[in-house]
Amino acid sequence: MLATPSNRRSFDDRWLFERKLDGVRVLAVRDADGVRLLSRTGRDLGATYPEVVAALAAQPCAEFTVDGEVVALRAGRTDFARLQQRMGLTDPRAVRASPVAVHYYVFDLPALAGWDTTRVPQRTRKALLRDALEFGGPLRYTAHRNYDGDTPALLADACARGWEGLIAKRADAAYQPRRSHDWLKLKCLAGQEFVVGGFTEPSGSRIGFGALLVGYHDDDSGAGGALRYAGKVGTGYRDRLLRELRARLEALARPSSPFADPVRERAAHWAEPVLVAQVAFTEWTGDGMLRHPRFLGLRDDKDPADVVREAPAD
Repeated sequence: MLATPSNRRSFDDRWLFERKLDGVRVLAVRDADGVRLLSRTGRDLGATYPEVVAALAAQPCAEFTVDGEVVALRAGRTDFARLQQRMGLTDPRAVRASPVAVHYYVFDLPALAGWDTTRVPQRTRKALLRDALEFGGPLRYTAHRNYDGDTPALLADACARGWEGLIAKRADAAYQPRRSHDWLKLKCLAGQEFVVGGFTEPSGSRIGFGALLVGYHDDDSGAGGALRYAGKVGTGYRDRLLRELRARLEALARPSSPFADPVRERAAHWAEPVLVAQVAFTEWTGDGMLRHPRFLGLRDDKDPADVVREAPAD
C-alpha cells in the first residue's frame, strides 16, 4: 500500500499519524520456507539485510507478513544517504564489514498465522502487529499518534525534530496493494524520485561529472510515458560517488537525449533512462524545473517507468 502526497492539513479523529521514514520499503514474509525480504519490485533483499532476517526468524510467531521500512539512522534521524552504503551489498563479508547499522521499522500487518488481515481496520492491524512480534535490536515498531485537533502543530513538531514529515492514515481503512488516499504523505520538504537521463561534464576541480540531468514520466500518457525534463542536480555527491556514477552512466551511454523536452546544456552526455535518483528540492518553478535540488541517493526499489511528477492532493 502506497501513500499519496498531500497538502491537506484538516483531519478528524478517524485518522492516526506516523513518522515518515526515509529508507527502503520492505515487505517481510515468514512461513514454512523461512523469512523473505522483498522490495517493492519483488527483489529479494535478505542477503543485504541479514540482521533483519535473523530478527524475524527468531520470532515466536511462525507465520506472518509485515510491511515496513529499512532505514539507517544518524543522530536519531533517518538518513537515506547513509543507507546507500548498505544498499546493493550482498556478499556476506562486505555486509559484515559495513559500518552502517540498519533498523526495520514495521508499521503494518497484511497477514498473520494464515489469516488475511488486509480487510481489518488499520488501528486493529497495528494492535495485532504490536502483540504479534517481539521488538528489539534491528526490529522496531512504528509508533503512531492519534488526532489531537491540531495537525499543523503536529507536523511542525515533526519537522523541528528533523523528520521527513508524517504519514496520515485512516484508522478504519483496509490495507490495499496500491496507492491510496487512505494514506497521505505530509512532507516537511519537497522531494521525490526522478529518472536519470544524462549528465554534464565537471568543471574546475570537480571530478566525475558536473550534474545529473533528471526527469519524470508523463502520467497522462500512461506508465512509462514521455520522459519530461525537470532540471539538473549538481549537489549532494561525494568524490567516490561522482566516480562511480560516471562509470555507471558511461556504461548506459546513448547517442540522443531520452527527454521529450529540449535540454539546453552544452556538451551533455545522454544515458538510457534506467537509474532512479532520490532528490530533495525546495519547490517547482513556474516553468516546471526543480529549485535548489540535492541528490540523496539512487533507488533500486522502484521501476523507472513508475516515476511521475508527484502532485499533492488537497
